[in-house]
Amino acid sequence: MHEMSLCEGILRVLEEQAQAQQFKRVKTVWLEIGSLSSVEVEALRFGFDVVMKDSLAEGARLEIIDVPGQAWCMQCMKPVTIRQRYDACDDCGGHQLQVTAGEEMKIKELEVD
Repeated sequence: MHEMSLCEGILRVLEEQAQAQQFKRVKTVWLEIGSLSSVEVEALRFGFDVVMKDSLAEGARLEIIDVPGQAWCMQCMKPVTIRQRYDACDDCGGHQLQVTAGEEMKIKELEVD
């Protein structure tokens, strides 16, 4: 379950930012997670609660912002939405797609005390 290590990385970022920005508690974390990122959201939610226990983010809410998969179709020369890797272009049926969004996972916003 790589989601647990992702949560540990989130905690490290929170601790670094708490020190740099002088806050003591995290109340809410908003994460952008791309639909192509291979992150299992429910496993991440479970891991988040476990990893944040006894930390500055214990009891913090985790809000997920879904980022849809986007790609550039090299045949149509336009952007297209994709649900998974290796989807065909909805317009031309081509498979020459370069992923442009949906692979990321990043902290978008924090609510802190």
